[in-house]
Amino acid sequence: MTATEQAAGQATCAVRPANLPRPKPVSVNGVAIPRAAIAREVQNHPADKPVAAWLRAARALVVRELLLQEARRIGFAAEPMTDANDRRETDDEALVRALIEREVVTPEADEATCRRYFAQNRGKFRSEDLYAVRHILCPAAPGDGEARAAARERANAILARLAADPGEFDALAREYSACPSREVGGNLGQISRGQTVPEFEAALARLPVAEIPDVPVETRYGYHVVVVDRRIDGEDLPFEAVTSSIAAWLAARARHTAIRQYITMLAGRAEISGIALEATCAPLVQ
Repeated sequence: MTATEQAAGQATCAVRPANLPRPKPVSVNGVAIPRAAIAREVQNHPADKPVAAWLRAARALVVRELLLQEARRIGFAAEPMTDANDRRETDDEALVRALIEREVVTPEADEATCRRYFAQNRGKFRSEDLYAVRHILCPAAPGDGEARAAARERANAILARLAADPGEFDALAREYSACPSREVGGNLGQISRGQTVPEFEAALARLPVAEIPDVPVETRYGYHVVVVDRRIDGEDLPFEAVTSSIAAWLAARARHTAIRQYITMLAGRAEISGIALEATCAPLVQ
């Protein structure tokens, strides 16, 4: 992400329809922000309503103009950089980056600050639970009631067979499962949070270990016969293992706040027409 994008934020929506009232002319210290430029910027700003996207786009361009004017006032020369993919900054992006790098200084979080955050957010610093899982998927599309009923019935029938003979799981997976894991008897290996859909993950936490469950698991994909062969509970991580990630997160948060404050200061001494830069309306930095 470029410094310009950081300072101006990102968003997106459709072009202003003809039936919306014509917005007021937007300018910064007498420099007009053309309506055509705002219309082009709108596509980068998601919003439920076109007028909201228009306002976000206008604010983003006002912030950009504020920063560019300040960079030129101080006398920065544009020195564009090129990234690892050989993408080169524009001169304006280089000016904004140079301004932010010099004018917005944020302190690094010291060990005491990191330890305080660690103590106050202990639950965040824990290794993930691991599950060794096998499953048989009886597929059905989310909106197809008839197919889902049939899939549930098939899954329950498989569960009944497994209750009588758990050793059939491998053969039943190969015969009935719609998941590629059927080729290895339904074995998903070890999985943790983020590797499957939320509804499947929620089921893993409540299913018995090394037992055939009573009911199948429903997900957006259909019904699953799931056996949790093993669960390894996560453990609290020591401070030393997460110090660098805490420091990086705190530094990013501090920088985000500092850039906002800097933009607020510039806006406070500028003459801005046609738009307001309320902090609650849209993100100015990301």
